[in-house]
Amino acid sequence: MKVICKQRNSRMCVICGLDNPIGLKAPFYTMEDGSVISRFTFSENFQSYPGRVHGGIITAVLDELGLRAMWSKHFSEDDFGVTMSLTTDFRKPVLYDVPLLTRGMLVKENRRLAVVEAELFDETGTLLANATLNYLKMDTQKISVGANVHEEMPYLIEDGVTEISI
Repeated sequence: MKVICKQRNSRMCVICGLDNPIGLKAPFYTMEDGSVISRFTFSENFQSYPGRVHGGIITAVLDELGLRAMWSKHFSEDDFGVTMSLTTDFRKPVLYDVPLLTRGMLVKENRRLAVVEAELFDETGTLLANATLNYLKMDTQKISVGANVHEEMPYLIEDGVTEISI
């Protein structure tokens, strides 16, 4: 599927922050169908049981993907929201040190709310986890306490990715 654009990375986010020494540093891409995709590999730093990724960090990735799916619909990083609820279903163990792919899609929205479906797959296409996320849309000035959200999202490093197979 064709990549429309690469989304920005932040400084310190545990999922996408490029300056976070323990972060995942995940890239996110807006796709031609309006979904958002990310490809990454968890390291053993995200371990729960030996060989497996912690469910909390899996849920955090799906939450990050949800907000970015809101952006893909509007092609704007000005559309922010806070998570109101999130339900994660863990289908199979998620292993570290293996390539993974996430895909999220905005499925419903109105002036105040957005609903996103997010999925995590292994490299063979097996569904490992999925989530339904509900966001309350909010202005960034109401979300941020003492920080400018846009100054936290400075990195747009093109990597030449133009298509992603799903």
